[in-house]
Parts: sequence; C-alpha cells; structure tokens
Amino acid sequence: MRIPQRMDFPRVAPKVFRAVLALDTAAREGLDPLLLELVQIRASQVNGCAYCVDYHLGDARAAGERTERLDQLATWEESSLYTAKERAALALAEAVTRLPEGVPDAVYDEAARHFGEQELAQLIALIFTVNTWNRMNVTTRRTPGAR
Repeated sequence: MRIPQRMDFPRVAPKVFRAVLALDTAAREGLDPLLLELVQIRASQVNGCAYCVDYHLGDARAAGERTERLDQLATWEESSLYTAKERAALALAEAVTRLPEGVPDAVYDEAARHFGEQELAQLIALIFTVNTWNRMNVTTRRTPGAR
C-alpha cells in the first residue's frame, strides 16, 4: 500500500529545507560515521519515521555497518553488540527524542563520560537534527518510496 505524501516540503519550503541540510552537515562534523548512523536510525525508529529509517539504514550499510548490529538496533539495550560509547550515545538519543520525559542526569553524565565536550555537543546537535528531519517527514508523510 502506498501512503500518499501530503506535501513535497523541499519544493514548497526550499529555504527551510536548505537550512536544515546545512544544520545536518554541521552536526555531523567530528562524529564517527557509523555511530552517527546508529543514532539517526534509532531516533527515527522511536519517532516512527519510515523514510529516515530506510535512508539511514542504506547509509549505514554503505559505511560498512554489520547487518547483525542493524538488526538488533531496536533492542540495543538487550544486545551485546554495541560498545559502551555507542550505548551511551543511543541512550542519549532516546532521551533527547523523548524530550517530554526529560534527559536524566545519569544518561547525560554517561554520554559525557564517553564523549569530549565538543564531540558531545556535536552528538546533541545530530540528535536534534534527525528529530527535525523525522518531524518534517512524518508530518508530510514522506515515505521510503520518495527517496
């Protein structure tokens, strides 16, 4: 079943779309390519953004991410395939994505233990940027077939 897209956001609001692209580019600076894809996939799973899950799974595979790790990402807390640093990033991604629940000090402190201040700032920027993409795509019903 094809879900009809509500709006072609890049066409209707090109300046906003380009601004989010620029933010996305800036947020990626200095982050490990595989880690950033894991974070983007997980936030997109939490937000139910099929377009971004599909997009970032493709990018993760192209960057060399292992299938087993991608398969277990939705259940990362129960998997032994992720490093302590990746687990800290995924926990932070979930907390920031579920913002109304707040970002617990323990989650933030664990991320800060694994990431230097600059890298942590980039990770936080990446998380809020992927959440922006998710909200844009879910609202306008941009689905994987639109890639």
